Amino acid sequence: MPGWLVAIAATGTTISAGTFVGSPELGFNTNLTYLINLIGSIFGGCLVAALILPKLYNAKTITIYGYIGDRFGESSKTANSIMFLLGQLFTSGSRLFIAAIAISVIVFGSIQFQFLIWSIIILGVVSTIYTMLGGIKGLLYIDTFQTILMIFTALVALGLLIADINDIPFSEVWHTLTDGGTVKTPAGWTSGSKIQMFDPSIRFDVPYTILGGMVGIAFFKICQYTTDQEFVQRQLACHDVKKAGWSLVSAQLLVLPVVMIFLSIGLLLYVKYTHDAEGAMISGTSFFKDARDIFPQYIKNNIPAGIRGLMITGLLAAALSSFNSAINSMASSFVADIYFPLKKKSGKSEGSDKDQIAASKKMVILMGMCLTAFAIVTCVMQQQSGLNLVDFTTGVMCFAYAGMIGVFLTAIFTKRGNNRSVIAALLAGVAIILPLMFQKQLFGQTYIAWSWWCLIGGTVSFLICVSGKKKV
Repeated sequence: MPGWLVAIAATGTTISAGTFVGSPELGFNTNLTYLINLIGSIFGGCLVAALILPKLYNAKTITIYGYIGDRFGESSKTANSIMFLLGQLFTSGSRLFIAAIAISVIVFGSIQFQFLIWSIIILGVVSTIYTMLGGIKGLLYIDTFQTILMIFTALVALGLLIADINDIPFSEVWHTLTDGGTVKTPAGWTSGSKIQMFDPSIRFDVPYTILGGMVGIAFFKICQYTTDQEFVQRQLACHDVKKAGWSLVSAQLLVLPVVMIFLSIGLLLYVKYTHDAEGAMISGTSFFKDARDIFPQYIKNNIPAGIRGLMITGLLAAALSSFNSAINSMASSFVADIYFPLKKKSGKSEGSDKDQIAASKKMVILMGMCLTAFAIVTCVMQQQSGLNLVDFTTGVMCFAYAGMIGVFLTAIFTKRGNNRSVIAALLAGVAIILPLMFQKQLFGQTYIAWSWWCLIGGTVSFLICVSGKKKV
């Protein structure tokens, strides 16, 4: 596949529905410090393209876990595939839940729990059906079209919002976003600039500081583009490793202006509803209390009918772009790394290419059902966590990444490790991340932000994995 196509498709997977729905919420509640996340992503993407991707690419395997199998054996490959599948259930389930927020607003008018459940089921069924009809090639073209459509609708929404607040003097808009602004913290709304981009503080309980972005989030991106089949499968579809590396870095660069558009939508909605307290109320609840559905509600209630339909299409594109790629990557990993090896062990042949494709399509249906079920689970988890949508979606990814990155770094850069140390490293990653994910419930507050979770868990899992001696 051409590198430009892979880059745009990867951009769509990276931004997903979490950006379409979550970034306006983040812009409304906080400021622009989230952009350090994207700068750290570019740095991490460059490191993966230069140091890691060539070795994964030259392994010539259908999934990246085949590389682990060649290095440590079939048991290690299976263990990593299972960990990926479990992590992906939570990660993509959370994305589907966030997309369902928008669908719930459009179809039912609110985000009550029962409406969210029906919206999740609707999205899950539709995504599964059309993912089953294509493969990775069709998926890339679909993702590219959906990404372009999503960006176009975001630009239209931004233009309409600017026109909507045109009657507010520019000096008043500027005052509202700077010295007259407020940001939402765990303790409530406090004074703060809405256009602050960089936070130089040395704090580990805040995710978007300069240190957190350039170290913690950069490492998180290394984990994502090294261990996650959903993302790496796109790079493996390129003609050669140079095009793969170019597409990876380009995707990170493309994400930056796109996220800036959605954050700006959140900032302008803050300006609008600061000057229109009555408009900030939906079904008796103020957006200043719960802004999860602020952008979908604006589309539903303020956008003219024809343009509204286009934006709903863009929103659906964002939702389906992330969900179908997850189903595809999970199905390919399950079939190549678990199902066929089990068949081979039992003495059965893998069958023809036609048989393999048929098996993959059956797995697409199974994975679609599982993801839909886990989306309902993450719906409950997010409400209990107290995290905003963006932080919850990215933080839950660390569940699988922390253990797997230790295994991959051991495999790529050392000659040590064995089956036992691989499995111990994977379990250690989970054991570290679980209490970090629920530290607010366990200890009453957040001490370590999600941007540091992968670095902490990955370091420990690497030390455990590398402690194992390679079998001669």
